[in-house]
Amino acid sequence: MAAEAILLRRSHGATALQAPVPLEAYRGDGGYEGLEKALSMEPGDVIEEVKASGLRGRGGAGFPAGVKWGFIPKETDQPKYLVCNADESEPGTFKDRLLMETDPHQLIEGCAICCYAVGAHICYIYIRGEYVRQAEILETAIREAYDAGVLGDNVLKSGFKLDMRVHRGAGAYICGEETGMLESLEGKRGQPRVKPPFPAIIGAFGAPTVINNVETLCNVPHVMTRGAQWFSDVGTDERNTGPKLYCISGHVERPGVYEFPIGVTLDELLEAAGGVLGGKALKAFIPGGASAALLGAEHSHLPMDFDSLAKVGSMLGSAAVVVMDETTCLVRAVQRLAKFFAHESCGQCTPCREGTNWSQLVLGRIERGEGRPEDPDLLLRMTANMSGTALCALADACVGPVRSLVQNFRPEIEEHLAAGRCPHPYRPVFEETA
Repeated sequence: MAAEAILLRRSHGATALQAPVPLEAYRGDGGYEGLEKALSMEPGDVIEEVKASGLRGRGGAGFPAGVKWGFIPKETDQPKYLVCNADESEPGTFKDRLLMETDPHQLIEGCAICCYAVGAHICYIYIRGEYVRQAEILETAIREAYDAGVLGDNVLKSGFKLDMRVHRGAGAYICGEETGMLESLEGKRGQPRVKPPFPAIIGAFGAPTVINNVETLCNVPHVMTRGAQWFSDVGTDERNTGPKLYCISGHVERPGVYEFPIGVTLDELLEAAGGVLGGKALKAFIPGGASAALLGAEHSHLPMDFDSLAKVGSMLGSAAVVVMDETTCLVRAVQRLAKFFAHESCGQCTPCREGTNWSQLVLGRIERGEGRPEDPDLLLRMTANMSGTALCALADACVGPVRSLVQNFRPEIEEHLAAGRCPHPYRPVFEETA
């Protein structure tokens, strides 16, 4: 599969540290030409161009970006906002961090195009609290953009006004949920809201708001400069288009961020990343972040796009691919994920608060050799009660790995129950040094 670097064209390799690309170098490489083109068009035509590209949200839900922009009311006296979701907190996900720390103007340009298209004059970039360095890089780049007239009262001398601000979160995973993020942005406790109304109608500060992920917005300048047809020709099919960043971690030789046309297979991604660590056999993998269902090695040939993974009961999500080799205890791995979700639940909804906690408790006793024969079916009943019964998707995020463990890897649970112990004792991946 061809792998022309689009989003990472100015980044040096999958894992390399580098200084952020400054404004002068970005513009010298064609940067902000997409914004210039957008400003020469009618806002509605910009939205139609993004719709025609087939660009779907890269944050996890995969909702078409242009359609979301089209939901913003055109005739309203209220201000409109763009909130860029940079609260990247899911285990194994680190692609947005790379985009922000290496090529911040690519994100600023994508934000500016979106704001022009929907008529927003204020953009907030809500960034994960732990991303201190990345927040500083963005603030520096935004100051560069103001000084050069890319932002401010007269964007690129077009008469369009746009202000952009970085807002740091406080490290809560739940604030990656869009309405929890809006609550946090407004200075409240970060808890999801009842929907509807959706943010496009009542969002930040009660006004219409677009919320897009970092990678989604970084794609937008390329849609404008190279055209919707070019973008839609990249990828698996008309529903899965454009370049995609995949984070690969776990038992792999060269973990990092890799760019491919959307729909790369795990086999191809592993080949780029040097293969399974130590040449061991692949046992299982998570294709789309901690909330995605685990898949077995027999699925390593499938295109990792939105629809192909949904057909086998998993999802692309944030495209955080976690590789687990033949020595991995899947019960222990999923228990750790359930513990993460239990810790990060805001506690607002009973199915989430209780379900995530009981998931990690039941998996914990199986791992310790104290499991009961009825535990696999108990886990399935628990996940049935958690699915679709809370205000946001955090409970369902826990359901993904727990349910798939029982449905796809039940013999491993039963092996724990029969032996009265874990058949795959803990082992460090890396040797400790003095």
